[in-house]
Amino acid sequence: MQNLKLPITIDPYKSAQRRLVCDGFFEVSEMNRLLEACESCAQQVNVSVNFGVDELGLVVINGQGSLNVSLACQRCTEPFETTLDFEFSFSPVKNQDAAEDLPSYYDAIELDENGEVDLRELVENELLLAIPLIPRHELEQCQSPADSVWGQLPEEHEKPNPFDVLKKLK
Repeated sequence: MQNLKLPITIDPYKSAQRRLVCDGFFEVSEMNRLLEACESCAQQVNVSVNFGVDELGLVVINGQGSLNVSLACQRCTEPFETTLDFEFSFSPVKNQDAAEDLPSYYDAIELDENGEVDLRELVENELLLAIPLIPRHELEQCQSPADSVWGQLPEEHEKPNPFDVLKKLK
């Protein structure tokens, strides 16, 4: 099977009727927000997207993908390599009112003015959500100074209570 470049936008209703399965890639050079968040990225993100109709008659877009990136460690500021894996399950909606009626296991994705979904933006959003909240090396691999302490609070020294003076006034 060839690894083909995926379409940027696609009609989810027509694709769901055909039970379309798309395996391919997007160029990361076209994902500006992701490029700003990472030190460096692989050139392509591999994605698999399935369109279908569930038992409730809702159009669903399921997919997954992965991308190798380099992020700045928040401890030592050195770059480290990691893989961003993501999965998604969306159902297209025309407006926010329709999104409230969706079952909780689907995320809503709004259609554009042509009734299509922007797949590249969807994938970029999922990749941004897959970035760790605090990117960092494992402790054993981190270049941070040896005298720094992570995850432990120093012992508190007992300080006199400033209100003890008021007890003497009684």
